[in-house]
Formats: sequence, structure tokens, C-alpha cells
Amino acid sequence: MMWRAVLALTLALPVAAAPAPAPAPLTMPAMPLHDPWIVADTATRTYWLFTTNQAEMTGDRRLGIMAYTSHDLQHWTRPTIVFTLPEGTWANDGAWAPEVHRWRGRWYLFATFHNESAGLAKPGTHRRGTVLAVADRLGGPFTLLRDGDPIAPKELMTLDGTLHVDRAGKPWLVYAHEWVQARDGTIEALPLDATLKAAGKPRLLFRASEAPWASGRPQQEGDKIYVTDGPELFRTRTGRLLMLWSSYDDRGSYVQGVARSRSGDLAGPWEQLPPLVRADSGHGMIFRRFDGGLMMVLHRPFHNARGKLYEMRDTGDSVAVVREASELDGETHPTHGG
Repeated sequence: MMWRAVLALTLALPVAAAPAPAPAPLTMPAMPLHDPWIVADTATRTYWLFTTNQAEMTGDRRLGIMAYTSHDLQHWTRPTIVFTLPEGTWANDGAWAPEVHRWRGRWYLFATFHNESAGLAKPGTHRRGTVLAVADRLGGPFTLLRDGDPIAPKELMTLDGTLHVDRAGKPWLVYAHEWVQARDGTIEALPLDATLKAAGKPRLLFRASEAPWASGRPQQEGDKIYVTDGPELFRTRTGRLLMLWSSYDDRGSYVQGVARSRSGDLAGPWEQLPPLVRADSGHGMIFRRFDGGLMMVLHRPFHNARGKLYEMRDTGDSVAVVREASELDGETHPTHGG
């Protein structure tokens, strides 16, 4: 019968081999990265780690963002370029603090760029801000939006913008207002519309000097400056709203701090909690492994940085470091907290 002939022919056809997994020869000690951002893609069970493009890793000297991938957080592929800043854009340096967020069915890349030749009104300041790009795939390529205009007002010297969606579903850009302009660096929030464009004025959340552990750096002018870096939002299992952020302590060491909103909303007021990790560590973010475990990734040291991974615990009121996952990040002298 005809169906038997079709079945015989089907059985005789060669079975297509499943695509071989990409080689993953790298471990974190061999991976230069700063301001790490990890997306756990459940569809492919792949971890994507985004960071500033490094020509020695990609062979590409263009200004942009690269991504490593892994299936186990220990073995990583060589990075690929996911975004490059088009020629003729106002910026000529940076590509700092890349973050990739899912919003309304697409992937949005937030990254900070600057141009020291483009001065602002205050002497010694220049254009710096977080721009937006979009892609339909997590691995890009990402396309720059709005000709690269920063999301925050361009007269402000800002960096490290992150997307926060509040409990009402409204998007916000939360960013650091650079100490170069503000002196006492701040964390601010900007309301956005559905296209992730500014829809109001910036709102002050807190100043760096409000953290008891943060230390100001004396300047020749006689004042002190306080640094704010890397705001990242996380809501605990009980609904408490936390913010990871970084600054420096009295030893000149980079610190992974954490703040908590007393109201549970972005407006605060914000209270500063004891740091999560010291030892020149910071700019961290929290993500979940595919088994549901809570993890934090940050970089250490500040210069010549490498990624460090921590197992975390959601306490309900805050988050706590369980241990550094040195079997994953290759750290020979693990730092378990303060």
C-alpha cells in the first residue's frame, strides 16, 4: 500500500544530526569584563553575559557590546559582538554597563556612552548618558534608537541606567547622576512612556553620602565627592523593594551596597543597609539560575576586572550572601561578604 511505501522511504532517510553545541573553552579568570549583566534565557537554557567589547577577545576594535554564553555558569563561549555604536553618533567612548531587558515582546539594550570633547555648561563636565537599542533576538544585533539620544536629559552627566517596572506596570529609568557634575553623586529615577522615552522630570531617590559606609574623596577645591554606580532593582519574596548600588569606602575600596525602600515603591524613602561585599567588588546584579537558585554577579577588582558569582538568599526583608561560588568563578581567595 502507498502508506507502507511512504513509511519505508521515511525510515530510509538519514536523520539530521542535532547542531553541535558551541565550544565553551573559557572560564571567568580568562574573561575580562566590567559591569557584568546576565540574562538567563529559559527557552534555550542559556546564560548570556553582556559586557563592554574587548578587542583582544573579539578581534573587533569597534565601540560596542559583546556577550559570552554558557549553559552551566562555569564554561563560557568566546564572546560575540551584539551591538556597535554607528559612526557619526555623538559619543566616541564608553559602552559601559550594558543591560538587556525584555519589554513588550522585544529585547532592549541599555548602555552608557560619552564624549569628553562635548562639554556641558559646568566646567570639567561633558556629555555622558545611557542610550537605547533594540533587537528581536537576545543575541542581537541591536539597532540604535532615536539616533543615540540619551534617555535622561542630555544636559545631565549620567550613567549606568537600568529599567525598572513598578507594581502598576509603569517603566522607569533608574540611573546614577555622575559625581563629576553633582559632586555628591545621586541615584535618580525618570518616568518613561511605553516606548521607553522620557515622560517627565528626574526624581531624586538618594545621595551617596547617605550611606554610612560610603566615604567622600577630598578634592583640591576643598570639598568632597561621593560616587554612585550601578543601580539595580530587586523585589523580595515579601514585596520589599531593594536596590543594589556601588560606591567607595574609607579604604578606597569599591563596595557592593544595598538600599531598601521603606514604602516598597521607587519613591522611597530609601534606607541604606550594610554592604553585601567589600574587597574592591561591585556593580552587581541578581538573577535566577535555571534551578531557581538566586545568584549575584559582580566584578572584582575595579581595574582589570573579572566576574565573581555569589549564591544569595532572599530573606524577605533583604538579600544575603550565602557564599561565593568559587567553583564557578575560579576565585582562589573567595570573599563571602564584608
